Amino acid sequence: MSIAAKKKIGIIILTVVLIIVGIAFIYPFLFMLSSSFKPSVEVTRPPFSLIPETFTFDNYVNLGKVQYFGTWYLNTIVMCILTLVLKTFITTLTAFAFAKINFKGRDAIFLVLMSALMIPADIMLIPRYFVFSAIGILDTMFSIVLPYGFDIYFVFLLRQNFVTIPDAIVEAAEIDGCSYFKIYYSIVVPLAKPAIVTMLLFTFVWAWNDYMSAYIFISSDARQMISVGLERLSLGMVTDNGLNMAGATVTVLPIIVVFLFSQKYFIEGITTSGVKG
Repeated sequence: MSIAAKKKIGIIILTVVLIIVGIAFIYPFLFMLSSSFKPSVEVTRPPFSLIPETFTFDNYVNLGKVQYFGTWYLNTIVMCILTLVLKTFITTLTAFAFAKINFKGRDAIFLVLMSALMIPADIMLIPRYFVFSAIGILDTMFSIVLPYGFDIYFVFLLRQNFVTIPDAIVEAAEIDGCSYFKIYYSIVVPLAKPAIVTMLLFTFVWAWNDYMSAYIFISSDARQMISVGLERLSLGMVTDNGLNMAGATVTVLPIIVVFLFSQKYFIEGITTSGVKG
């Protein structure tokens, strides 16, 4: 057998393996989607077919009747928008300062900030609770938004991306009389769009799925987020599996939509945000 034939067979085998792995990963999502259109008694009845025996929209109709579900959904959307706006401004501006502005103690300050990555996030929950209680933002979405505002992990990644932008461009802009802020928003940010979109995509997914912060910092039902709301759907005496599947489907839908619209920048950002400099 020739080398070309062996290579072709190897590619075919690898493709088949990847298809099988892909199906294994996507099957739970397909099962959730199909189960959202099944009566509750059919969801857990063997065999677990992906095609409903009885197709129904009742689960989605009943989901709309659940108290606060629409409010939870809207709260989460607003929270994510505020999180993305705040994080984009603070993180990109901080990364720009560390990448393109020479000031005294820059490297030492950056090293101290990087050391914060060694601190597990979970141990900060109790200190945050007391701080938020002292400043009066407990039981509001700002108790979730503010911790996302500054993320040293993405400051590091964006700083590495900004470093790859030639200094000659920044120096030419300075000669033309541009301020640092104008250089930041008119030159650096447009050139780093893929990396910034990657940060926004990850941040959106993390904020949308954030269960722990919403569970700890928010106590009112009317101010709760969808991550905790989904858990409360199953707290009744009788679990409605079809309703839970519909709720999970509606909840995961925004993440899929956002990824589909941003995947071009996401893939480009992953390839250009390597550790450099």
